[in-house]
Amino acid sequence: MKKLLKWPSFMLVLILSLVLSGCSTGTDTPSASGGGGGGDAEAKGTIERIKERGKLIAGVKYDTKLFGLKDPASGNVEGFDIDIAKALAKQILGDETKVELKEVTSKTRIPMLQNGDIDIIIATMTITDERKEQVDFSDVYFEAGQSLLVKNDSAITGLESLSGVKVLAVKGSTSAQNIREKAPDAEVLEFDNYQDAFTALKAGKGEALTTDNIILIGMQQTDNSFHLVGGNFTSEPYGMAIRKGDTAFVEEVNKLIKSMKDSGEYDTLHEKWLGSKPE
Repeated sequence: MKKLLKWPSFMLVLILSLVLSGCSTGTDTPSASGGGGGGDAEAKGTIERIKERGKLIAGVKYDTKLFGLKDPASGNVEGFDIDIAKALAKQILGDETKVELKEVTSKTRIPMLQNGDIDIIIATMTITDERKEQVDFSDVYFEAGQSLLVKNDSAITGLESLSGVKVLAVKGSTSAQNIREKAPDAEVLEFDNYQDAFTALKAGKGEALTTDNIILIGMQQTDNSFHLVGGNFTSEPYGMAIRKGDTAFVEEVNKLIKSMKDSGEYDTLHEKWLGSKPE
């Protein structure tokens, strides 16, 4: 009789324990500090999230000399885009050191922005109509143009020389698209990043490398056995990319560009990294 009386009590305790455990799990509040946090975190604008977090998270290149290059010895990332990111952190948070730099490539940068892994893309990104469907852009902060990098003894002089030639490019870049349109008889080989593409060029896996002229100039500076040919055959206006619909952050970034140009800070950075003031 006693065993029969104890059985319902045991079941009651078990049921109550499961119910309380389930309630506890269901009421956990998702963290708003992570990039992909949902709910209220996603409803907030980027500027508000940056201020709450206490740092700006910028997506930058690690393999692009002059704009964003990581020093393997020191671990520091330096370049024109990096200094722009620091200036933005100073404008929003009052301290240029309150910035976290995350590596992006031409292929990964838009997904990382859309996923909330980064607040902004500052990574030699050309403004195009196709990309405008996925992200919002700041005003133009740099004007580049696509060109070709070849060995000094190469017979290639420009687009007209590319028939049957292996041309190296980077995945997700406008350069790969452009070269297919402008030199349809060329064989285009794509790599994940600029370092891999330049290494392949030096190893003879292709006869030319194509991307924006200023990026190619950075490569040439590391190895003077290469030079640019063919001039600039496209216009590549760089913009900083922001999540779609975040008008307030676009305005904040445009305010930065204007203030840097008005104060002369932009000219100083241009001369520091690119050797001359902008024309």
